[in-house]
Amino acid sequence: MISAEISLKAEFYQLDPMNVVWHGNYAQFFEQARSALLARIGYNYREMEASGFSWPIVDLRVKYVKPITLGQRFIVRATLIEYENRIRIEYRVMDEETRVVLTKAQTTQLAVDIKTGELFFESPQAFLDCVKALL
Repeated sequence: MISAEISLKAEFYQLDPMNVVWHGNYAQFFEQARSALLARIGYNYREMEASGFSWPIVDLRVKYVKPITLGQRFIVRATLIEYENRIRIEYRVMDEETRVVLTKAQTTQLAVDIKTGELFFESPQAFLDCVKALL
């Protein structure tokens, strides 16, 4: 499968009153890793738009395993696990030094025709061609 990783550091403004990264910030971490993955595939958001499709997230699932604390460096790995009918991406958030898994997540995106708003249950050929070129 195709993967991309990014490295981040937990900042003060991301913490909640219990001094761990607030759960809502994880969606931004996933977005950053997803963007890196899509760029690696050659189908970033501008390329999606140029192909006539948007890809809204229709499902997000998160399992928080261990907290991220102030100053902690961590990796977010995004892996494309399904692409023929939708984009399904699996995420692993890991401590940068130990590689211990801190969070597991998954997103699902479906193709929507930008002009008509029609939902597609098959991935557009432009996206399939990009993925197949890497596999």
